[in-house]
Amino acid sequence: MRVWHSVSKYPRDVPGHFGAAWRLHRRASPHAGRDGLLWRQILLLLLLALTASYVRAATLATVTVKAQPLRDEWIADAVIESTRQTVISAQTSGRITALYVKAGDHVAAGQRLLSIDQRTADEQLAASRAQFAAASAERDVAGRDLARTRTLFDKQYVSRAALDRAQARYRAAAEAASARQAEVRAALVQAGLHNIAAPYAGTIASVNVELGATAMPGAPLLTLYSPNTLRAVASVPQSQLTGVQSDAAVRVEIPDLPASARWQTATSVEILPVADPLSHSVQVRLPLPAAANQARPGMFARAYFPVGPHRLGLMVPLAAVVHRTEVTAVYVVAPDGQVTLRQVRLGETHGDQVEILAGLSAGERVALDPTAAARQ
Repeated sequence: MRVWHSVSKYPRDVPGHFGAAWRLHRRASPHAGRDGLLWRQILLLLLLALTASYVRAATLATVTVKAQPLRDEWIADAVIESTRQTVISAQTSGRITALYVKAGDHVAAGQRLLSIDQRTADEQLAASRAQFAAASAERDVAGRDLARTRTLFDKQYVSRAALDRAQARYRAAAEAASARQAEVRAALVQAGLHNIAAPYAGTIASVNVELGATAMPGAPLLTLYSPNTLRAVASVPQSQLTGVQSDAAVRVEIPDLPASARWQTATSVEILPVADPLSHSVQVRLPLPAAANQARPGMFARAYFPVGPHRLGLMVPLAAVVHRTEVTAVYVVAPDGQVTLRQVRLGETHGDQVEILAGLSAGERVALDPTAAARQ
């Protein structure tokens, strides 16, 4: 029994559940016999359980609520597009004999994309080269004749008219050879049109033909875009245009991307000089950084245009907010380790943070993991 009297010296000012349990223990009579001993054992187990709860609360990850500079934003729907997107069309006709890429493939500049049957072009190239060779031979013969005639003229063995005729034959042969050479170059270009290569490094957005299909001049074959030169395009009503600043940093949210790439910042704003006559809105282009290359042209996005002056607001991580039916709350950790679920009113979202309009004060601690806090 002495052991219990020695334990009863526990200080009276123990806070929280520990003090309440200890006061219950002090009320237990030391002479209650077997029932008193059982009661004390129950209280001891309660103290151990409360101690474990206190340790868990002490190790719970929290964040201190602080006032941060904020700025009101006007939100506009936007769409992602590439500043460098090309529809590659056929410039000649023929059957598609090889297709080297598919939609989604990344290609290097100059990489072959598809081939069109070029047997006819090869035959024309061979004929042009043969004609150029014949014309070159005639030019060479005319050149030698001109050289001999000039020598004979210098020795006064031939007349001036003979020299003029030799010079005329050489000029005609040289011009014919030049014309045949131009035909060879044209045939080479025509043959090259049958092998379609990427004009720059990028990603294949779509392939519009199938292997074995017939390509016609002007028909689209595939679409290529550069993923490193993306932008968000928003239509801003003319009533909101005065608040858009060309040098402002605009946050862009791409909801379908992972959390690490969902939020991007456009450091410049391009406002087109004309408005749509039907919607009375102006197109605003927001160049995105290279880190946004996970986005795809056509994706939905939101542009957050800053408006008004800076102000202070309380911010907490979005992950700390609990949504239960119609109640929005956070777990607040008191200085003594007690965890309480408290209802709050949310404001605007800023990246992975959300503004708290009511329910919290600066300096309070909020649990970062609501699931772990609920077990306290």
